[in-house]
Amino acid sequence: MRAADWDESYDVVVVGSGAGALTGAYAAAAAGLRTAVLEKTAVLGGTSAYSGSACWLPGTDVQRRAGVDDSADAARDYLRALLGEDTADRQEAFVATAAELVALLESDPAIEFGWQPFPDYFAAPGRVPGGRSFMPLDLPAEQLGERAALVRPPVERDRCGLGHPPGPLTGGRALIGRLLLACTGTGRCEIRTGTAVDRLVVEDGRVVGVRAGERRFAARRGVLLASGGYERNAALRDRHGVPGSAAWSMAPAETNSGEPLDAATAIGAATDLHGEAWWCPGLAQPDGGGAFTLGLRGGFIVDADGRRFANESLPYDRMGRALAAARLPAHLVFDARSRGRLPAIAIPDVPAEQHLAAGTWQRAESLTELAALIGVPADALSATAARFNAFAAEGVDHDFHRGEDEYDRFFAAGDGPNPCLVPVDRPPFYAARVVLGDLGTKGGLRTDTAGRVLREDGSAITGLYATGNTSASLTGAVYPGPGVPIGTAMVFGYRAARDMAGL
Repeated sequence: MRAADWDESYDVVVVGSGAGALTGAYAAAAAGLRTAVLEKTAVLGGTSAYSGSACWLPGTDVQRRAGVDDSADAARDYLRALLGEDTADRQEAFVATAAELVALLESDPAIEFGWQPFPDYFAAPGRVPGGRSFMPLDLPAEQLGERAALVRPPVERDRCGLGHPPGPLTGGRALIGRLLLACTGTGRCEIRTGTAVDRLVVEDGRVVGVRAGERRFAARRGVLLASGGYERNAALRDRHGVPGSAAWSMAPAETNSGEPLDAATAIGAATDLHGEAWWCPGLAQPDGGGAFTLGLRGGFIVDADGRRFANESLPYDRMGRALAAARLPAHLVFDARSRGRLPAIAIPDVPAEQHLAAGTWQRAESLTELAALIGVPADALSATAARFNAFAAEGVDHDFHRGEDEYDRFFAAGDGPNPCLVPVDRPPFYAARVVLGDLGTKGGLRTDTAGRVLREDGSAITGLYATGNTSASLTGAVYPGPGVPIGTAMVFGYRAARDMAGL
């Protein structure tokens, strides 16, 4: 296309505005490239803004400042033990780049990180006691000024159409806000909201730009697709065999429907890992949605037969996989010890009264009555409770080993011999419906160590890059630790920008 045929012209066009997208945009702009961020919704951040913002980026100055005994070698050992050799080249690229990326980000006054304890999800060689992930420091809203309105609000307010609460931006909002400040501070990065990319423009086998409806954006050095997966697209989920439901995903409702991924496959891009996602237990919500649920402090989960089927304190992806294999529906059974509140963290957290009125929770004075309300055999539920309570008294879960791992104990609050095993024996009893939720799909575009999108024959499509959930994750069916989705998205967004800059 001639220059006059484009509506706007840039060196780099980034599609999406989560952590991976904004990291790629910042790296490109910091390298001197004129960059555009195209976001289809009115606000920035996508699922990254909803997140706790943990960044799994090993062996950096952030861990060293906190006195955490971490290194690239330890992370390399950990990933290799979990993932094997299939993605060895991308594993190595990730581990070798993490410290370099964090050094660049922290060189910008807008970006500050601090280590937070949060254990890795597997007992494997290279695991760091207490965890290696870190988070952005809270961001005072006044530092963003009017730009704060560009950052997606927290999930519990966003789903109700509300803006930010008073006070600083925390968690994922702080990460997106800090990256936004860094991007715009370069003077070479422009933000376009309400711009939904649906086509790639190809000339002589090279991606030279994108189309968003009737608007055309040139990208002289390349296009980075970083707009998330397709977890909110029920038709694509069905086509690719993704369990769960679009309604139960934690992605913002109007996001992550897969158009950029379809645009890439339309020009010959290869895909991988369809059917996979970053799973989590979801608490069924009165509005039909799901709430990300973790940090169980009491109770136990039963399947449709009224029996336990897993260690309920497992890391959320592993518990999600157990749910996917279980006979559903599933319910979290707990008692009066929690004073009518869920003995876990649910995001968003809906009051018990609303759940009880909607039927997503049930309450009864006996386990027999509760079993009838949730449709499980009464004798099975009573036997499950009796066996669990015996384990709690002894302090050992002989069936599923709950409480034996560092992660299990991280959220535990019981005062018995095993703080993860709290008896369920005080009426009234409650049952909260648990569904298979997700934090995003993993099936996406195949990429190389530079984030370049590949064809089926392994050749790269010139000018096209991808990161985050738009790309097939290097971790395959494994979720190694808190912040791996964000950390890997950031690293490969950075590597893509460096490749486009010729660095």
